[in-house]
Amino acid sequence: MNEEYLALARKKVKDVRFLINGAAKRAAELAHGGRPLVPTMPNDERSHLDIALLEIVEGKIVIVEQE
Repeated sequence: MNEEYLALARKKVKDVRFLINGAAKRAAELAHGGRPLVPTMPNDERSHLDIALLEIVEGKIVIVEQE
């Protein structure tokens, strides 16, 4: 996991539980064939979780914190 992406995503989503759950769900979607919402290359070596975190950082995925 890319620590820089994680630190930037933590600034977008304050509650780490929501961040973990949201990123994990998005990573699972990517693993099952979902299309990335950020530019990737065919030989991209980033993990699905890294791509999910980058999508959160870039605002392509918004995680809403609910009580």
